[in-house]
Amino acid sequence: MGDILSQNEIDRLLQQLSTGELDVKEFNMETAEKKVRNHDFRRPSKFAKDHLRTIQIINENYARLLTNFLSGYLRTLVQVDVQTVQAMQYSEFTNSIANPAVLGIINFNPLPGSIIFEINPSIAYSLIDRILGGRGFTMEKMRGFTEIELAILMRIISQMLGLMRDPWENVTTIRPSLDRIETNAQFAQLMSPNEMVVLITFTARIGEVEGLLNLCIPHMTVEPVMSKLSTKLWFSLIEHGSTEESKEAIERKIEESKIPVSAILGRTTISVHDFLMLQPGDVLSLNTNVDGKIEVIVGDMLKFYGKPGARNKRMAVNITDIVREEEN
Repeated sequence: MGDILSQNEIDRLLQQLSTGELDVKEFNMETAEKKVRNHDFRRPSKFAKDHLRTIQIINENYARLLTNFLSGYLRTLVQVDVQTVQAMQYSEFTNSIANPAVLGIINFNPLPGSIIFEINPSIAYSLIDRILGGRGFTMEKMRGFTEIELAILMRIISQMLGLMRDPWENVTTIRPSLDRIETNAQFAQLMSPNEMVVLITFTARIGEVEGLLNLCIPHMTVEPVMSKLSTKLWFSLIEHGSTEESKEAIERKIEESKIPVSAILGRTTISVHDFLMLQPGDVLSLNTNVDGKIEVIVGDMLKFYGKPGARNKRMAVNITDIVREEEN
């Protein structure tokens, strides 16, 4: 912020303007010159800030899905977060890759070209160790990957790619698939070194092991949907998604959910002394008549009354009455 002018300085400026000592046109030209920004013709920016922001939102959702999936799959604490989203030349990305590397070459169907999913070797070794029943330790001394290790990585990367579909749904319907894994960046020259890409860097923590995941998306791949990489459009699509159609989908999910149902044959109370003396063959008298109705509990609430019986050689209950909310 510029310095605040004193009253004397303001008066002096007004006097210079009135006497012609200060040229307003010259002042405006100097101001305009300050607004001019340098343009690097070797590295024209094809990704606007809004594009990068939308890609960040998409991948923050993807990071949350990865966290949940890997935590369950590996049965250990996993945390994945987006660290940075930046535009750069493809050569800058490949020059930063060390050997050995894990570079998943991904077909981003139906969008053109391929993207690269890089897994830091320390994370890759931790994944392999955990899947094979270990504690998720990484290698102290890095080495190349065996065919068996690469086969394990191909399987888990394919599952991780399946999680990409939902975060991209508001932009386009994608069907990502793993083409191959390269362990040397020299064999991953998929495009011109000067091609602009957006690099999404994730921090990943598996137990005590930390490392990075990189997702490299070329401009030519997302160019057909660049108009949809807008935060305004993205959020409007989310709001539009909360329509009758989405409500019906939620209702279907709820209707398909499993809930526990219990039929209570009866209840009774006994003393602690009697409880301690119980033996096989003892008989407990319940508070239910032989021909009486029994309680049917849904979740933890009384919802029905019924009569016990048998059907297809299994115990069953025939619902006779519905318990209204005011009765419950």
